Amino acid sequence: MARTQYTLELEGAQDDLLLLGQRVEATIGDSVEALQNRDFKLAEKVVTDDDEIDRLQILLEERCIDIIAMQAPMASDLRRIVTIIHVGTELERIADYAEGIAKIVLLMGDEPPLKRLIDIPRMAQIGMDMLRRSLQGLVTLDAKIGEAVANDDDMVDALYQQILRELLGYMIENPSSIQRATYLLWVAHDLERIGDRATNIAERAIYLATGKLPHFD
Repeated sequence: MARTQYTLELEGAQDDLLLLGQRVEATIGDSVEALQNRDFKLAEKVVTDDDEIDRLQILLEERCIDIIAMQAPMASDLRRIVTIIHVGTELERIADYAEGIAKIVLLMGDEPPLKRLIDIPRMAQIGMDMLRRSLQGLVTLDAKIGEAVANDDDMVDALYQQILRELLGYMIENPSSIQRATYLLWVAHDLERIGDRATNIAERAIYLATGKLPHFD
């Protein structure tokens, strides 16, 4: 593989990663929109789209493996390729959480809403923003962006704890609300995990920029 072609392959793999990130971010938004509007068609679309995201993640990984096999990369390039593979896996798992939310929407069916959704959409927006910025930090080799994204995970965790307390209160006061509250707890947990995965990507952005892998609690 000529050096110019090698560079183009590296850039192409990174572009594929960003496109995958955009698809995953969109599926998060769609899943929460489906929840808010009880839009079963949109929920089914999220479930179907997850298969395509899985396929794209596998193709990205195979592309990276081919690059490694065809030309032994130097240390900095190898770190980038390994990071792309790792982040692709994180994105696929984030999409799984969005799919989980969509499946919860389908389980809820036409049951009346337990409460007006406020904090769950906020968690989703923060998570999507974390994901977008973590990928930006990855591309621009900006460790500060990665650190800021990791710090934002505290907001997601705080919202999750707030939702947990509120829903447990509903369950205690009105046992008939337990099932509906449990569905929302599952949604909040999926969103909390999305924040964790975005933090993992932020850690990889810092690793790519500095050569050191941080660990945020």
